[in-house]
Amino acid sequence: MQLNNNVTEFILLGLTQDPFWKKIVFVMFLLLYLGTLLGNLLIIIIVKTSQALKNPMYFFLFYLSLSDTCLSTSIAPRMIADALLKKTTVSFSECMIQVFSSHFFGCLEIFILILMAVDRYVAICKPLHYMTIMSHRVCGVLVAAAWVGSCVHSLAQIFLALSLPFCGPNVIDHYFCDLQPLLKLACSDTYVVNLLLVSNSGAICTVSFVMLLFSYGVILHSLRNHSAEGRKKALSTCVSHIIVVILFFGPCIFIYTRPATTFPMDKMIAVFYTLGTPLLNPLIYTLRNTEVKSAMRKLWSKKLITDDKR
Repeated sequence: MQLNNNVTEFILLGLTQDPFWKKIVFVMFLLLYLGTLLGNLLIIIIVKTSQALKNPMYFFLFYLSLSDTCLSTSIAPRMIADALLKKTTVSFSECMIQVFSSHFFGCLEIFILILMAVDRYVAICKPLHYMTIMSHRVCGVLVAAAWVGSCVHSLAQIFLALSLPFCGPNVIDHYFCDLQPLLKLACSDTYVVNLLLVSNSGAICTVSFVMLLFSYGVILHSLRNHSAEGRKKALSTCVSHIIVVILFFGPCIFIYTRPATTFPMDKMIAVFYTLGTPLLNPLIYTLRNTEVKSAMRKLWSKKLITDDKR
């Protein structure tokens, strides 16, 4: 389908065209990206090396941090580099790859958040059968299904993008390639494509968000039968998960559940879920989780001991 297009590359306008603000954007988002990498890679290392974090919740947390790292990496490095250039262009193929990767890892994060909610439901509402239901094999199958589902979703996005004819102009008023800004450049009626986009990305975001809020509502309601200590621990974990869900799904629902119209605030809202949430997730899970903080201290102590022996 690409051969029928007159456009071979796109121009990304980024967040701003002002030289001074482009330097600010470069510094700010470089720091955000480095913080995202540091925080998520730290969680990945801790979960993999700590024997105390081998239960299913941390198994899913590992993949949440992995998806956060990959989601921000699919967008941030290009955006940071573009902030130093006067004219930023991206080839048609690179644009399609970015559409695929951003939707793949974004959808994977949604599915992982759902799995984390399922895990918390079983742990709190079915504690006696927790390790039987959420066995290592079951968790592995669930994560594999999440990867397959994300791939199917992303392939659907690519199919929609490749079905659009681009005759010019080729200027994308955004800092990365996504279907919403691409729809504005198509030289044909995009009503059906936009309808499919809303029914795909929009439905996944909205339905998943409602399911997650309902599931955590059930979990919180069931806590009334637990002891004060157990209620406090479960409540702390669930509140962390709910914060992550709201921070991630709020911007996604705003972007993907409306007609093919763009607003000036769209780019900043997209920044929040592509860079902001991946940065905040490690902070939320480490600052509110005593087991993760304990594992971090043990890892740091082990490193100090190893350095002293040298």
